[in-house]
Amino acid sequence: MLRRAPRFWWRETPTLLARLLQPLGFLYGRITLQRMRQPGTEAGLPVICVGNFIAGGAGKTPTAITIARLLDARGEKPFVLMRGYGGRLAGPIEVDPDRHRAADTGDEPLLMARHARTVIARDRVAGARLARGLGASVVVMDDGLQNPSLVKHLKLAVVDGSSGAGNGLCLPAGPLRAPLAEQMSEADAVIVIGGGDAGERVAAVARAAKKPVLAAALKPAATAVERLRGRKVVALSGIGRPEKFAATLRDAGAIIAAEQAHGDHHAYLESDVATALAIAREHAALIATTEKDWTKLAPLWPGNARDVLVVVPVTLAFAEPAAISDLLAALGKAS
Repeated sequence: MLRRAPRFWWRETPTLLARLLQPLGFLYGRITLQRMRQPGTEAGLPVICVGNFIAGGAGKTPTAITIARLLDARGEKPFVLMRGYGGRLAGPIEVDPDRHRAADTGDEPLLMARHARTVIARDRVAGARLARGLGASVVVMDDGLQNPSLVKHLKLAVVDGSSGAGNGLCLPAGPLRAPLAEQMSEADAVIVIGGGDAGERVAAVARAAKKPVLAAALKPAATAVERLRGRKVVALSGIGRPEKFAATLRDAGAIIAAEQAHGDHHAYLESDVATALAIAREHAALIATTEKDWTKLAPLWPGNARDVLVVVPVTLAFAEPAAISDLLAALGKAS
């Protein structure tokens, strides 16, 4: 997995470098598409896949959290299934946020387990079977749209409205894992998070393919917004697209004095914390970080510096909640 996506991926018009890499991208995309279309194994319960078309973050994890909450409200017993990227445990194992650390399970599963029961497994079939054995009535698979191991009964593709499909080319020439139109045929619905022309272009492809398009937005927690509004902050993050976090802070009314942007899934050291605190003192600023980063920062953070830290959880909100409810209701009838 890439720690940080190349900037040229996100230019609407492919650069010369992208064009030079395009033959490799064509080959990569065809291989991925062929793999996507392989038959999978039935898990014995419904599987909802929350994936994306590109490499890198698009908002899958907050989407999976919201889907799990909606299922719980319907009387289901959802378990989230994740690969556990960055963790030493291969699984299948249920994540215990009171016992496990990010080094064990990866940062995103540790975050997820604070919101929904979560299983990690490199072998997705084994993970789904463990979830079923633990009482799951439905599995929400975070990522894996291109993974053919399990039969998926509802495939949701998440799109970041500000970046969409980037330059429209496949890895390594662009961010797509396979050609967009062909991947679209494998999805049941598209969720576009936030506004932007790039996301609207993907939505147009979805509508042309007769796929439902659901609009959504990521909302920072009100308590965090209250602390951030009008304050200078140091933006501390280790995510794929740190500019998205910076935009969230600005939208909350914060004034970004400095950014400490590390690569995705960054393994924080005490020196990283010391550097961030020094920069915050220099600017008389707070330090803002993501909920995902806090899973790794928490053991390192000095107790006497907690008052300068603002953890910014985000929640996915659908513009038309009835649309996602209808998809989930249809899944229940089909199963």
